[in-house]
Amino acid sequence: MILRYGDIGDDVALLQKRLTRAGFPVIETHIFDHATESAVMALQRARGLVIDGIVGPKTLIALPGLALPSHLKDSDLVKAAGTLGVSVACVRAVNEVESRGQGFLPDGRPKILFERHKFYKALADRKIDPAPLAVKYPNIVSSTAGGYLGGAAEYSRLALAERIHSDAAQESTSWGAFQVLGFNWKRLEYSSITDFVARMQQSEGDHLDAFVRFIAADTALLAALKGKKWAAFAKGYNGADYARNMYDTKLAQAYAKYAEREKAAA
Repeated sequence: MILRYGDIGDDVALLQKRLTRAGFPVIETHIFDHATESAVMALQRARGLVIDGIVGPKTLIALPGLALPSHLKDSDLVKAAGTLGVSVACVRAVNEVESRGQGFLPDGRPKILFERHKFYKALADRKIDPAPLAVKYPNIVSSTAGGYLGGAAEYSRLALAERIHSDAAQESTSWGAFQVLGFNWKRLEYSSITDFVARMQQSEGDHLDAFVRFIAADTALLAALKGKKWAAFAKGYNGADYARNMYDTKLAQAYAKYAEREKAAA
């Protein structure tokens, strides 16, 4: 469940009641208004979470005071902005739109997506003929994308691929909140794919660090972010179909929101 400014209904009223009980009083109106958003942001600030005013699983967990150490912290975003040389509002916007929200599954493993077409190529690059494997394991080895099961089931696909070639399998998997492909480990200056995967298993802060490295290693993406060229950034990060999902529009709107907050707080 995700709740944000403008939402209405019983879920909002329950949130308002829980905020009050947690020591962040707000009138129970059934409307996610500015007062509710301010209370949510105060809660997030107190719990050390990302301060975006949006109520997702992590904020709900934090309501009774159970913020987990693996969760992304607001200080992580500030650090990322400094590393990239951009405003914090830019990083907040990217985090809101491009992040998968939760970087970990309920069982504590990082979220992943196994890419069978990447595995096909990774095997071929290692002089392993993928064709017979594609016949035997079409959901694991294929020249085309697909076969996704989602959630924890992706680990079953990864486990089968690892039995064929562990490193190639992990390199063919997108990891964490920002779904950075393991294949990038060397370009992003990790010591090995094993090092990269170990970092992804640690925290959402490490997920953000991988994302920052990814942006810093791509001069066009970094220039687009610095220049707030949201269409160029979305195309570079999401691919040619970015407009269909309105990624550029969402980024522009999120940036405007966070830039306004920064201005008001100055």
